[in-house]
Amino acid sequence: MSMFSSQTSSFQDSIDVEERDDFDSEEIAGYSQKIQLNCYYTIYLYQGTSLTLIDSSLPSEAEPELRTYISRRLSKGALLGGMGNIATVDLSIPEQAVGCYCCLVEQERSPEQPDADGNGYVICFMGGSEKGLNLFRLELDKYVQGLHSSLQTPELQNLETEVRPYLSRWFEESVMHIHRVVQLVQSNISFLLHAALSHTHVEVINSDERTKADVSRFIKAASLQGLSQQDTTSASLCKAISEDTQSDLLIDCSTSPPTLTNTLSNRFCDGWIQAFLNAAERCNPFLLRQILENFKLKAIQDMNGLKRFVRQAEMSHYALFRCTQFLQSCGNGDVLLQNARAEHSDLPEACSIISVLEEFLSEQSQA
Repeated sequence: MSMFSSQTSSFQDSIDVEERDDFDSEEIAGYSQKIQLNCYYTIYLYQGTSLTLIDSSLPSEAEPELRTYISRRLSKGALLGGMGNIATVDLSIPEQAVGCYCCLVEQERSPEQPDADGNGYVICFMGGSEKGLNLFRLELDKYVQGLHSSLQTPELQNLETEVRPYLSRWFEESVMHIHRVVQLVQSNISFLLHAALSHTHVEVINSDERTKADVSRFIKAASLQGLSQQDTTSASLCKAISEDTQSDLLIDCSTSPPTLTNTLSNRFCDGWIQAFLNAAERCNPFLLRQILENFKLKAIQDMNGLKRFVRQAEMSHYALFRCTQFLQSCGNGDVLLQNARAEHSDLPEACSIISVLEEFLSEQSQA
């Protein structure tokens, strides 16, 4: 029985990644190693209403098709400064239909040209599918922002030294980081998932800066901050509880594979290992991101379920019994209770129920 099919049927639609319409099996099969090669970029100068090509990695016959498409989007006012737009475009490339992210970067107005409204650059990244790129929208927006200062150079004299190398790395930097982390830690990924859910600090030592950044971005992407109904107070309270009870997760990259110290996981996090490894083996960063989103969605659903049980348990012993059953079956009890305690810190009745449940869990784990 696969990890996915063991989930409850009501959740099947959102959790069962491999059966979803978003990523049908042919599409998945198409994502082999070659996905890293078939990604393209283009940058245009935008003045008034005209687009001038500055640089592109597209085949020469495909670029005019893209330009026509971008012109149409601009004339409809569909590109807003600093906000990426993602769609499917048909181009003369091996993939034909491809996901395309495009963003208008407006030029800073100088005192000499106060009316240079609407002038700037249009940056396009093409690769994968529209659905795939949509999973990385925030990363792509951030990546384009990182180019902003380089685009202020007159006549882009830094095109070859700065702009082109930066644009050609968009896929590696904005999309592949989750894949690199799974490749790095392999089945130890469950420890990182647990650390993300329990607000545990993760420290990477003896590694390059890129690996440190990758791990930090993975933890941020896997954490529930800003997603569950936790406000910042309860999130920081949660962090305090976590810092109180456990040390940082340490990843030492001086060995291959890396050595992890102070590792904590649970049945819930362990249950996702195989899905991550399978997607990483297929070299499918889009499927990896979808699995990560489903992992968070399931954790949030369980968190909300526990909160509901705790409220009911204030009135009924049977609800308290159901609470204990739920905590046993979900496999994520330690994390859920830690978050629940932080969230209910100002409700004495709820806190006493959570204490009873914590005691129950620790007896279970000793047994």
